[in-house]
Amino acid sequence: MLNRLKKRYPDIGTALDYVDPWQLLVATVLSAQTTDDNVNRVTPVLFGRWPTPEDLANADPEAVEEVVFSTGFYRQKTKSIISLATDVVEKFDGQVPDELDAMVTLRGVGRKTASVVLAEAWGRPAIAVDTHVKRVTARLGLTTNSDPVKVEHDLRALYPEKEWAGISMRMIQFGRDVCDARKPRCWECPLVDRCPYPDKSPRP
Repeated sequence: MLNRLKKRYPDIGTALDYVDPWQLLVATVLSAQTTDDNVNRVTPVLFGRWPTPEDLANADPEAVEEVVFSTGFYRQKTKSIISLATDVVEKFDGQVPDELDAMVTLRGVGRKTASVVLAEAWGRPAIAVDTHVKRVTARLGLTTNSDPVKVEHDLRALYPEKEWAGISMRMIQFGRDVCDARKPRCWECPLVDRCPYPDKSPRP
């Protein structure tokens, strides 16, 4: 299954724009409940005004809210990224840590966000489990779990470590393109012969 997804998406990565792990970390936090395009319109302004973790940690929250407003949940996201910046400065000397256990000690950073940054910014073996990954893996029979951490561990057990970094983005894109939540496009799915999902969509 993964080989077929690799053939469909030979080169794939996050659609978020970034120049370093810090920018990707903030962009990933901002991407919750909005589109990557929305975030990509906001981050040049955000990092133009507050380029470093130190700058953002000391930023006026109301000014940050104005910048991130269009990404939705702007008050919560502002609080999250300012707290995150403060933790990066105070705990890690202004450098984003490159280990999962360290990164999840940052306020507002869970395993999914940390795994995205590890896999995308550093090419580290990490699997981020979002709603697309949960749905696709469940339909394909790769996991019987719904808890993201358990899904992550199931995928780690299925695939060699050298494959981990590329799994999430391929499954996410596949979930957007083909394995849609409401009406999967089963008639054009390259995995249909391997898929045990019982409610396959008929060809329209």
